[in-house]
Amino acid sequence: MAGSARRRLYLIDSSIYIFRAWFSLPAGLTDPRGNPVNAVYGFAVFLTQLLEQARPSHVAALFDESLTTSFRNGLFPGYKANRELPPAELERQLRWCRRLVRAAGVAEYASTRYEADDLIGTLARQMRRRGFSMVYVSRDKDLLQLVQGADRYWDFSAGRVLAAQDVRRELGVRPRQVPDWLALTGDRVDNIPGVPGIGAKTAAALIDRYGSLTRVYDNLERLPVSGLRGAGRLQRLLRDHREQVWLARRLVTIDTGAPLHPTTAGLRWRGPRPRALSRLFNELGFGPGLRQRFAALAPH
Repeated sequence: MAGSARRRLYLIDSSIYIFRAWFSLPAGLTDPRGNPVNAVYGFAVFLTQLLEQARPSHVAALFDESLTTSFRNGLFPGYKANRELPPAELERQLRWCRRLVRAAGVAEYASTRYEADDLIGTLARQMRRRGFSMVYVSRDKDLLQLVQGADRYWDFSAGRVLAAQDVRRELGVRPRQVPDWLALTGDRVDNIPGVPGIGAKTAAALIDRYGSLTRVYDNLERLPVSGLRGAGRLQRLLRDHREQVWLARRLVTIDTGAPLHPTTAGLRWRGPRPRALSRLFNELGFGPGLRQRFAALAPH
């Protein structure tokens, strides 16, 4: 992913990689005071690998500030209600991860009202106007709705890179249709109800046939003669869950209007801040290997 575009902005969906480290690395990794540092250590390894490989000219890390205060909780109180709040040990490490990002010289954003996806979408919309293409560093399929033009979706852990034309092969729908597809299938991870009995393939077939969720409902009365398998049953399901579908559509749509005011200079990566990194690594008890890797980092 490195080197081909000088006007490419890397947008890191940080929480996914922090939680991945929290669950995969042993809690026995501790700082000099005995506090767990497994999540921040794993995130630090991920971040240095990303910066080593990409050597980005412009980059930002986006964080979820809260599981309970986004505008989506106001629309649907059950939103993410299936998730446990992070324990104190992880909350502490989340704060360290944000310090790490800043010490690594990477722009950092978070909000209590908007989620990381919304901040990513907002930065993408604003910076696209300034001639940037995006690299979305994530494992969250919701972000596929943002991919357009020369953008790329980079599932870093799996080593997968998707362009806009690859999304249809992956999900059966185009990027702009992803919110419609998710509204029908729902999202168990975020506790978003879809339409019971409509799975990913059926949802893709409906959206592919009619082009959008609006057009699906515009043609609801003609659905039984559409030729789609189980069309009569689909008609009943869509009619019975109409309000639920449109609520889900609102919940899964990334809001690109968060009150952010990025500058090109503010997103430029100029390399790590050695003193800030040294202070943080001293607190965390990290050894020379990781320090040396960060010290060797520099943008192209």
